[in-house]
Amino acid sequence: MERAFDPLPIRELGAGAGFRRPTQPPAARVTPDSPALHVMTDLARASPATIRPQAPLAGANQFMITRGVRLLLVVDERDTILGLITATDLLGERPMQVAAERGLRRDELSVADVMTPAAEIEAITLDDVEASRVGHVLETLRRLGRQHALVADRGNTVCGIFSISQIARQLGLELPSGGSVARTFSEIEAALSK
Repeated sequence: MERAFDPLPIRELGAGAGFRRPTQPPAARVTPDSPALHVMTDLARASPATIRPQAPLAGANQFMITRGVRLLLVVDERDTILGLITATDLLGERPMQVAAERGLRRDELSVADVMTPAAEIEAITLDDVEASRVGHVLETLRRLGRQHALVADRGNTVCGIFSISQIARQLGLELPSGGSVARTFSEIEAALSK
């Protein structure tokens, strides 16, 4: 016997409708001794900001501003990671160097021209993160001179991202925007030693 199903009611959505996005619960306050997982953006709960390699640099910068992030994963149409691009890559000297080398104007460059290719991206293993503390993550970022670090599982799938600005917020610190990595770390260290 075939079961009959009634259609669901339909209504007009209307102008100005938004849509839901995955959300991560509000970030809890942490200390350097808190588990590192407490400051990792878990990609099972929050979608990473992604961009295509052919996107213009100005578009990548605007997208970072819109999303409130300073790192974009560069992906192809199958969402395979091709590289990453940071605000430092966009706003630093690299675009001008690449433009000069290629005889182009800066506004003719795409994300692919200045991104860090996937083969050059370093990541922290999830196993190591699960056994570490916030202080370990801070020291890793400080020694690398970076504002971000990716976390990958054993299958080499990126499953998390560490951001120095996110960690600072969770530590209860206000950092001025646009500061150098060295200055950011010195401000964090000074605030933690109080």
